[in-house]
Amino acid sequence: MTSNLLSTKLIPANERLIFALDVPNPAIAQELVTALGDAVCFYKIGLELFMAGGYFELIEWLRARDKKIFVDLKFFDVPETVRSAVRQLAPYSATFTTVHGNDAILRAAVDAASEIGGELGILAVTALTSLDQADLEDLGFACNPKTLVLSRARRALEIGCRGVISSGLEAAELRENLGEKLLIVTPGIRPVLNRPADDQKRTLDVEDAFLNGADHIVVGRPIRQAPDPQAAAWAIQERIARLF
Repeated sequence: MTSNLLSTKLIPANERLIFALDVPNPAIAQELVTALGDAVCFYKIGLELFMAGGYFELIEWLRARDKKIFVDLKFFDVPETVRSAVRQLAPYSATFTTVHGNDAILRAAVDAASEIGGELGILAVTALTSLDQADLEDLGFACNPKTLVLSRARRALEIGCRGVISSGLEAAELRENLGEKLLIVTPGIRPVLNRPADDQKRTLDVEDAFLNGADHIVVGRPIRQAPDPQAAAWAIQERIARLF
C-alpha cells in the first residue's frame, strides 16, 4: 500500500516535475524546450548532451529563459578531481548536480559546492533505477536495494548532501528513517506493475512517488515520446497540483 508521506517542503508545485532532456544534441534540446513552453520549468541535462558538445552553452540558453538546471553528470573520480569538477559549475547557477561514490567523494563535492556559494545542491546517487536485485548481486552487493539505498542516503545526509537520487520504491523508507530534511529526487516514473520496454526497472507512478515521500520526480520518455509532449507535461503538472 502506498504511504502518505507527502513532502512539506516549500517547493513550488510546478518545480516538482523535472524533465530529463535526454536528446542527441543541443539543437533538438532547444526545439523541445521551446515546444514544452511553460509546461516545464526544471530540466535535467546529462551525459548524452555533455558528449554532444555545447553543454554549457545550453545551460546558459536555459537560464536566459528562467529555467532551473539539474546537471546530471554523476561525478565519480578521486575526491580532488570531483572537488575541482564541481567548482567548474560556479558560473552556471545550477540547482542540483549528482555525485556517485564513497564518503570522501561526496564530502569533496559538498565542500566544493559550499566554496562556490549559490544554491547548488549535491545529490548522492544511491542505486540507479536501471538496477534490480539481480543486477546488484552481480555487482557484489549482498543486500536488497532498500538496504543499500538507506545506508547510502544516511551517509550522504550526514556528510551534508542536499539529498539523494532514489527510486520511488525506496522513498518511503528513506523519509520514515531520515525525516523531512532529506531531499528525495525520484527518476524512472512509470506504472509500477508493468515492466517497461526500456532500461528502468525500479519504477513508480506520479502520485505514488509523491505519496511515498519524493520531493521531485524526473520524467523523460513518457513526455518526450508522447504524441503531444506539451500536453503530456501539462497532464503531469495537473496531477502534481492536485496533490500539493
